[in-house]
Amino acid sequence: MGKVTGFLEIDRQDRSYKPAGDRIRNHKEFVVPLEERNVEQQAARCMDCGIPFCHNGCPVNNQIPDWNDLVYNSDWEAASINLHSTNNFPEFTGRICPAPCEAACTLNIDDNPVTIKTIECAIVDKAWENGWITPQIPEKKTGKKVAIVGSGPAGMAAAQQLARVGHDVHVFEKNEVVGGLLRLGIPDFKMEKQIIDRRCEQMEAEGVTFHTGVHIGGDMPAKELVDNHDAVILTGGSETPRDLPVEGRELDGVHFAMNFLPQQNRRNAGRNWDGDGEPILASGKHVVVIGGGDTGSDCIGTSIRQGALSVTQLEIMPEPPEKEDKALSWPHWPLKMRTSSSQAEGAERDFSVTTTSIGGADGKVTHINCARVDEKFQPVADSAFELKADLVLLAMGFVHPIAEGMLAELDVELDARGNVKADMQAYKTNRDKVFTAGDMRRGQSLVVWAIREGRQAAHSVDKFLMGETELPR
Repeated sequence: MGKVTGFLEIDRQDRSYKPAGDRIRNHKEFVVPLEERNVEQQAARCMDCGIPFCHNGCPVNNQIPDWNDLVYNSDWEAASINLHSTNNFPEFTGRICPAPCEAACTLNIDDNPVTIKTIECAIVDKAWENGWITPQIPEKKTGKKVAIVGSGPAGMAAAQQLARVGHDVHVFEKNEVVGGLLRLGIPDFKMEKQIIDRRCEQMEAEGVTFHTGVHIGGDMPAKELVDNHDAVILTGGSETPRDLPVEGRELDGVHFAMNFLPQQNRRNAGRNWDGDGEPILASGKHVVVIGGGDTGSDCIGTSIRQGALSVTQLEIMPEPPEKEDKALSWPHWPLKMRTSSSQAEGAERDFSVTTTSIGGADGKVTHINCARVDEKFQPVADSAFELKADLVLLAMGFVHPIAEGMLAELDVELDARGNVKADMQAYKTNRDKVFTAGDMRRGQSLVVWAIREGRQAAHSVDKFLMGETELPR
């Protein structure tokens, strides 16, 4: 390591945020990067731990100690090359990944892990700034044509890998823009979308063709796509949201999170909202977000920026402990109390709560009826209470991909959870020359898992087409 005693001499220092009162006035990113010399110091904290548990904590198996050493020694360009050898889009993960690598860091044993996510983001941002990231154009073409359905991180990663070995890659996206939920689901204040645009430009130069506004199984028959390509990869995501089957669900003002968040992202980009019904706005309303995960947190931050009067987030799970039991959890992702930047901007949070019904007047929501739940998630007697609500956002996760249309037409086999069935070696479905990766295969997950699956599916597809492959898994 560059500085073997660095972790003993240098305290952990991470990126900071702009004050909440300033950042909620717009939808721009608000993370304040560390200065270069401070990043190099933080990289010096990476200890010579013998077994780098961070490797296993990171789904794409980033070579974290290696690029920490390079950053400490100011060799930022080599660090970028190393980082990109395992991760096509570190600027995505450096912004929106929850950093399981840091949870696995040996220094996390006393709650002071290396600031891996911050260093990763600094490397790739500096690489873009200095022009080190350029198109990797293949020396020769294979004559093979590959179709990828879905342009989220799994589809983008697979497309880039396959284009770089010479395949003619076509990505089909049903929305009007490339990026999937990265584009339309992740709020701009977490990741501004020019970050996706510059990657798309790089990929187009490498030979990827993007077809937007094309709904496979709708605008174009899925069979036609399979017939016209040598291989097809399904990376359409897990888009069926978990619903709330209670009385009053049909009232005006009760919406899925993914009907709410994309509208604001489209407004930020200067485009019209979806057009499916009326615009959904939190301005001047009492907002209740049902669901305690990242999507719920995104709803909070967006609602506050739109001018909500109040935001309350409800979670059916019990309140987690303030600190995990390291002896039981490390190096795995621990269950503990976390407060997101959006939650810190002014949301009320309540745990062990179920919604029993939704009340309204004149067809519009006015309140929700709730109750406390026990350890078996059953309502506790005499614990009922009411919350005022003008807007209710359902952010309870996603259950499986949409089966109607493309998947039904292709007649691909689904697993017990309704995901497209394929293993993590071949990523091949039961349908000849049809593969799948990302949330469509594994269920709702993280962007870093999507990138990993896209890369591994590309490996399998290249081997299927050519008989052998040099692409990494």
